[in-house]
Amino acid sequence: MRKIITLSTQSHLHRARDIFCGCLILSFLLGCDDSPRFTEADQVQWKMAQTNGVLVNEGLERCRHFVEGWLAHADKKTGLIPRNLEDGSDIWNAKDAAADNYPFMVLTAALTDSLQFYGHMLQMLKTEEKLTSRVGHMPDTYQFSTGRFLSPEPDLQDIIFGSSEYIKDGLLPLTEWLGHSPWSDRMINILDDIWDKAPVETNFGNIPSENVEVNGEMLQVLSRIYWMTGDQKYLVWAIRLGDYYLLENRHPTHDFASLRLRDHGCEIVSGLCELYATVHYKNPDKKAQYRIRIHEMLDRILDTRNPDGLFYNVVNPQSGEPINDQVADNFGYNLNGFYTVYQLDSIFQYRDATIKALEVLNANYRSFAWEGTSADGYADAIEGTLNLYNREPVPSAAFWLDSEIKVMWQKQQPDGVIEGWHGDGNFARTTIMYCLWKSKGTYMKPWRSDLQIGATMSGDTLWVNILTESPWEGKIFFDTPRHATILNLPHDWPRINQFPEWYVAYENQTYEYRTNHGDSNVYSGAELAEGIPVRIDGTSPLRIKLH
Repeated sequence: MRKIITLSTQSHLHRARDIFCGCLILSFLLGCDDSPRFTEADQVQWKMAQTNGVLVNEGLERCRHFVEGWLAHADKKTGLIPRNLEDGSDIWNAKDAAADNYPFMVLTAALTDSLQFYGHMLQMLKTEEKLTSRVGHMPDTYQFSTGRFLSPEPDLQDIIFGSSEYIKDGLLPLTEWLGHSPWSDRMINILDDIWDKAPVETNFGNIPSENVEVNGEMLQVLSRIYWMTGDQKYLVWAIRLGDYYLLENRHPTHDFASLRLRDHGCEIVSGLCELYATVHYKNPDKKAQYRIRIHEMLDRILDTRNPDGLFYNVVNPQSGEPINDQVADNFGYNLNGFYTVYQLDSIFQYRDATIKALEVLNANYRSFAWEGTSADGYADAIEGTLNLYNREPVPSAAFWLDSEIKVMWQKQQPDGVIEGWHGDGNFARTTIMYCLWKSKGTYMKPWRSDLQIGATMSGDTLWVNILTESPWEGKIFFDTPRHATILNLPHDWPRINQFPEWYVAYENQTYEYRTNHGDSNVYSGAELAEGIPVRIDGTSPLRIKLH
């Protein structure tokens, strides 16, 4: 018998068809094949994540272009990059080429080009170690044209200075991201030789230098490497420096006639504060010795700020007057120390100082002449702000970061080189920090030039948006609490040149993972860190919700 369809039945069929088609259209518009599983709020988060993905793509592509630009100028015989492209084009040196430029070529390759990372970048390390190690593992300046060291005889203080810069500015940040690697082995070997040869006699034992920059760097390095290795000698050496500055007549604000609060001087402030954090946990008696002296140093520095709450380049801590009244691009480096001591001792004026600096940037420091508009000045200012924003997310500071990263990016030349000197590496360092903020620590391998990955987060929920122009297959990786898993720190105090943590996966916790393609799974934090396989069809975004 033929089935008779009544008008009423037809109406129900048409209505069902219309509802079905409407759902398909809505699903298509939202880029979501399974839209009923997600809320309108999820869609808003993914839209913001998509915007962030565009920025991450531009940033990482700029870093790749920077590496290509500099490798075009590498020495043909050794493969090492020169100190600068004009002055210093015939040398590789520790304090500049090795410390500021090369490490962030390595990090760029680690994120975007595994073949280059394990190939040219690792080979450069092996070559550098072979050709430039002069006093033990400590490097000296190597001249390409002669194939020899630039100076006929080793200058121990100059070698210690370059070695300290290489460790603190380059190898330590690499280690905070990579963990144990050939670069961390190089770092430990150089550090041990610095202290084995430490030539300056004091009442507390020998130290490497009387240079405040070197000693500030050593305080930061030793404090972190002590936690990372558990080797007591690093804490002994750090305390030796702490006693030298805090228990005799070398207190930075009591006794210095001139205190530099920008780089090449400001390292002592945050260095002493990192040691203070370490003895807080490991040597309470020593912390009690240091406490008043640390607070006095920070309180006096607060008295020398400009009306906006930022720091001058150089001040006379005795009079409180600026010696160089340019605003220091390294305000965040100093405030790292203030915020660390706030975390330890609940001195709320130190937190207030941090928030005040973050709040003023967007109103008063757009396109500001940091270091005479140098890209390096922007890099340091943006880095310091990112690190503090990670702890105190002042909304206007986020607007400032988005504005100023574009100012810095515009300084890159068509060939990928930024300004043609060793400070170009800091452009890549800070750009990577910015990209990791916009991706909330997620990254993908293999990288491709059309790959966009952006993310947003709220509480324990992460939204990720991934888009490509053609099909792609690989893995998405999620960040871990690296301060604990790599450095073994008891808490994540702000540190110069660290890569802040945003959304982190804890090894033994489980996370619900869902996508707009209908995938649903539960992963451990360890699995997320190892990478989750994903496919992108090249026509619509892959959207992930993790909590």
